[in-house]
Amino acid sequence: MNTVSVPFTDIKRGAPPDGDGSLQVQLDPNLQIGNAKVFAVYGKGGIGKSTTSSNLSAAFSKLGKRVLQIGCDPKHDSTFTLTKKLMPTVIDVLESVEFHSEELRIEDFVYEGYNGVMCVEAGGPPAGTGCGGYVVGQTVKLLKEHHLLDETDVVIFDVLGDVVCGGFAAPLQHAERALIVAANDFDSIFAMNRIVQAISAKAKNYKVRLGGVIANRSVDTDQIDKFASRVGLERLAHFPDLDVIRRSRLKKSTLFEMESSPELEAVKAEYMRLAARLWAGTAPLAPQSLKDREIFDLLGFD
Repeated sequence: MNTVSVPFTDIKRGAPPDGDGSLQVQLDPNLQIGNAKVFAVYGKGGIGKSTTSSNLSAAFSKLGKRVLQIGCDPKHDSTFTLTKKLMPTVIDVLESVEFHSEELRIEDFVYEGYNGVMCVEAGGPPAGTGCGGYVVGQTVKLLKEHHLLDETDVVIFDVLGDVVCGGFAAPLQHAERALIVAANDFDSIFAMNRIVQAISAKAKNYKVRLGGVIANRSVDTDQIDKFASRVGLERLAHFPDLDVIRRSRLKKSTLFEMESSPELEAVKAEYMRLAARLWAGTAPLAPQSLKDREIFDLLGFD
């Protein structure tokens, strides 16, 4: 069986302090995204990052912004509520031309979704091989080669689960603000604490700063607020656990396309408020993460 060997030239040993003692993906200075506002969305697996990202993209488009959403997950389902289908990944299409990127056209890997939102699924390396950082780097390289970023106002990276390696932290090297999606429970907040650690590390060498936390799938926010107050975070928005949100995924639709109801209108208004706030600019946060035992002691009821 023929295989294609891809050189991981973006991976260097002896990186600056954002990866002490580890192998880190370093940003090629020629791959800066440009003038767009760039957001990287993180959170525990299954917490609703893709739903949040897609509806936030739709909200930005409703503000008249030119939006690009980049899914960074091998499932490549970040944008399907925008496009109504699972798109092929950048790695899929690169492999189809034996990684000769000059043979690709924009329409091979970029799809237009709801209200003009441009959608890309970066995908991920084959299981057990490769590096997510390479995938992100190749995606941004392709977008720049095809000048797709020249007239983009907002870029949203929707990133796989918790940050556990330099590869999936790579979008932080492009982002201006990182956003954390969390539910009002211990597991989500534990993951959020790890993400705070990762962003703090990347902030030593890149411009990314934390923008805040988005409470999702939660009736209350007391535990999120307790953690945020302790470490120096800010809650930017709150989206309750509503059945209409679940149904929107099943209908392959953004919330802005669902049949109107009072509860849905309130959620849509919250997304519009969040988009307007992020566009206006949020203060750069520098929270101090907690030790695992400190989180355990902090959360819960008296």
